[in-house]
Amino acid sequence: MTTYYLMKVKGKAKIPDYIQLRDENLTLIGYFRPGRQERLEKVVKNEEHASRLQEVIDEISEYGKMTRIEI
Repeated sequence: MTTYYLMKVKGKAKIPDYIQLRDENLTLIGYFRPGRQERLEKVVKNEEHASRLQEVIDEISEYGKMTRIEI
């Protein structure tokens, strides 16, 4: 089982919202806009994991809250 942490970061003015993707040690492994599935797939090599993470990203509505996902 792999653990990931996601956090939605609110953008300001012309800067869009971003998603932080962290590993089980809370090390930042990805930083991308929520709608960028191809960027997520580059960071997470496992296609199944990337699909599950995208589902969770689409559901995140609260900014600044760390979300733990175990796949």
